[in-house]
Amino acid sequence: MLVRDAMSTVVLTIGPAHTLRQAARLMSARRVGAAVVLDGDAGLGILTERDILNSIGRGEDPDREPAGSHTTHEVVFAAPGWTLQEAAGAMTRGGFRHLVVLDDLGPVGMVSVRDIIRCWLPAHSVAD
Repeated sequence: MLVRDAMSTVVLTIGPAHTLRQAARLMSARRVGAAVVLDGDAGLGILTERDILNSIGRGEDPDREPAGSHTTHEVVFAAPGWTLQEAAGAMTRGGFRHLVVLDDLGPVGMVSVRDIIRCWLPAHSVAD
């Protein structure tokens, strides 16, 4: 099975000036765990629910903290034609749970550990 078969095509895109609260509201409304941050200077990045949680855990104000200050720019991207094994391997090596899926035109999806498990479970389930 390929990344294109598992990925969500709902790609939330925000700017670096969005506050963490704004990002969290948008992520919650779209039921996604990560957002692509488009920054004209820094390029494409990713903001995850864990980034927001860590900021709040440090006592930072989500109404004042810009998403750009918590964005990861050293992003590992997946291609739609990657196998799920390749995506899972990249996630394991990098220690993250989301991959932005890119094609020649830009972000086309997001694949998460949950997406991969959802696809693998029926194929790998064992009869009780």
